[in-house]
Formats: sequence, C-alpha cells, structure tokens
Amino acid sequence: MKIVCAYSGGLDTSVLLQWLKETYGAEVIAFCANIGQEEELDGLEQKALNTGASKCFVDDLQEEFARDFIFPMFRAGALYEGQYFLGTSIARPLIAKRMVEIAKSEGAQAVAHGATGKGNDQVRFELAAAALAPELEVIAPWRQERFREKFPGRAEMIAYAEAHGIPVPVTAKKPYSMDRNLLHISYESGILEDPWFDASDEENKDMFRLSVSPEDAPDAAERVTLHFEKGNCTGLEGEGVAQALKELGHKGDGKKLGPLMVMKVLNKLGGKHGIGRVDMVENRFVGMKSRGVYETPGGAILHFAHRQMESLTMDREAMHLRDSLIPRYSTLVYNGFWFAPEREALQALVEETQKNVTGEVRVKLYKGNVIAAGRRSLLSLYDPHMATMEADPTKAYDQSDATGFIRLNALRLKVAAAVEGR
Repeated sequence: MKIVCAYSGGLDTSVLLQWLKETYGAEVIAFCANIGQEEELDGLEQKALNTGASKCFVDDLQEEFARDFIFPMFRAGALYEGQYFLGTSIARPLIAKRMVEIAKSEGAQAVAHGATGKGNDQVRFELAAAALAPELEVIAPWRQERFREKFPGRAEMIAYAEAHGIPVPVTAKKPYSMDRNLLHISYESGILEDPWFDASDEENKDMFRLSVSPEDAPDAAERVTLHFEKGNCTGLEGEGVAQALKELGHKGDGKKLGPLMVMKVLNKLGGKHGIGRVDMVENRFVGMKSRGVYETPGGAILHFAHRQMESLTMDREAMHLRDSLIPRYSTLVYNGFWFAPEREALQALVEETQKNVTGEVRVKLYKGNVIAAGRRSLLSLYDPHMATMEADPTKAYDQSDATGFIRLNALRLKVAAAVEGR
C-alpha cells in the first residue's frame, strides 16, 4: 500500500509519517506545498526522508496559489463573518489538489492528513479529495481511537519521536499554534483560547511575524497606487514599491506585476504599517466557536483597493447582487467547498461583474489603516456633471423627474397606511 501524507515537518506530521508506516505497513510519501512558508521549509525534504518517508515532494505552488486561488477569491470580495480574509481556508483546496495529483502519479491508494477531528481543515482536505479523486481512501489518524489512545498528549508524541529517532526541537513549545502562507499567518489555541487575552498587548508583540503593531508603525503615511484590470491587481506604484521590489530581487518598476509579486510587495508594505491584523471569535463548520488571530497585510490592502475600484466601475444592481452573495461565497470557501459546483457557479457570476473593474486606486497606509486617496478609470460610471450640486450643463438629469419617481415608490406605503388607519 502507498499513502501520500500531507507533511509540514513539525512534530505532529513527523510522528504521523512513522505511525502510518508502522500501522498500515505502507510506503509513505511525504508532500509539502510551498505556498509561502519561507524559512519553515528549510531542510524539510531531508527531514522527511530521515523520518521514514520513501519520497518527499516539496512543490513550489506560490504562483498558482496567488493566480488561481487568492485572486479569484478577492474578485468575489470574500470576507468570512465580516472579518476573516480566509487565508488558511483558501490554501487547503490547492494543497489537496496537488496531493491528489501526486497520489495518482505515484500509484498510491490513499492520502493522509494530520488535521484534528475538531477543526475545519479535515473537512476542507477531504471535500477537495472527494471532488477530485473519489476513488482514493482518506486516512485521518486523529479521528481514529487507536491513534488518540497512543498519543493522548504532546509528551507521548515526543517520547515516540525520540524512540524512533525523529528529530524533536529542544526549544519550548510556543504557547499557540501557527499556520503561514502567502496570504496570511494564523495563530490559535494555547494562550489564545481565552477570548479575554489581549494578543495586541506590548508584551505579546513577538508573536507577530508579518507586521509591526500599529503603534510602532511609521508616523508618516505612505501612498501606493494599485492598477486593476478586470478585477485583478496588475501593477503597483509608489516609493515603497520600488524599495520592496529591490528587496525581493525584482528588477522591474512595478507597473506590470504578476499575482505572486503583487502579494509579496503588498505584504511588505502592509506589514511595515501594521495593516491587516484581525482578532476574532469565529464559527467553525464543525459547530464550535474558536478564537483566531490573523495577520493579512497585503490581503487587507488588496481587498480595500479592489472595493474602491468596484465603487467607480460596477453597475449598481450587479454590485448589490454580487454583494448579497459574499456571505454565501465566503462560507463555501471557509467550509471547504472550493471545488463544489455552487462555488464554481458563483465564480462565473463574479467574473461577469468584474469585466469593467479596470483603472487605478490610490491608498494611504497609516498605522494599521488603509485610507482611500483617489480612484480613476476610463470605464468609470461616475458622471461629475450629473452628480454635481451645481447647474448641470449636459441637462442629463432633470430634477423634476424625481417627483413622479418618489410618488410611485410611495404608493404602496400610502396604501398600507390607509389600511392600518395611520
């Protein structure tokens, strides 16, 4: 039997590799998706092989992640429960997709993951696998009683790792868990399980990796211009953009950038100004509430600027229709239904609404805030002559027409008032 196992290199998945091999008598192939974890990937392949994997795939999926997952989701204006930019949620279908592809190419009969039975990730991984490769068995050790009996706590995992020669970090466990990718970093569990705990307090600032606290951000605002084409950010301008590109080893001027570089630059700029921190209690798909702290610096800027571009270029009713579907779309992503027909149908509607979302948006970044500083487009639906409070030289809008408009809209209210004897 061959099993492809999602692998991060941490204690849990390292133990998982050896346990699968031992329990199932299987050949275990490790897979890690590079979706922006940075230094966390150092030495990962060799560690997996030393831990018992027959092979280890570490695939760079960053470009695909930005282009085919982050950007389509942002075109939809997705925001779960009004706060969460869905950084972990949107990464899972891509990881599952590549894991399934490796399983097929390697002739594996099963895929495995280390998600617990209490969280959302188990659902996201397995719904994606069901949609893409229903013939594959999915192994979820944390949902097996024999696994939980063997590893009731971290101490048992550490003892098992040491007995099997699995490298275990000697540093103390962080008092929270962390998940990082190109879009965000999430922090949860441990000390964060107390919703009264103040993660923004000065003594906890070392927890954050992508952003400074707003209090420590520069005292001067920074202006950035985002170029949009059909709902996608395709370029950036500003003094900070040039510096960020230089640090990232990019030789262009920023006016034409792919999705990956857009995200990397915006992450740098947003992080510098303390943009995109979210602390919330959210509703998990499995039925419980959980507290999460998130850093999404680039995503917060992109989400805000995209909305500004839409405000100028989208038809009112098309915008209101799309907006009414944002909670539904966001919930589908959060719950793991990325490859479901209803999400794909909603995406088709989103793409239709984005065909004229083209132009430029200027924002100011200042101490945790993204502030609108201008927007313009050749496809703008804003007519200054029509909107002005001064005389309209084009005579495009006759104010007298509003009389009949109001009278017709008031008709049903007058009828109801008469019936109710007001």
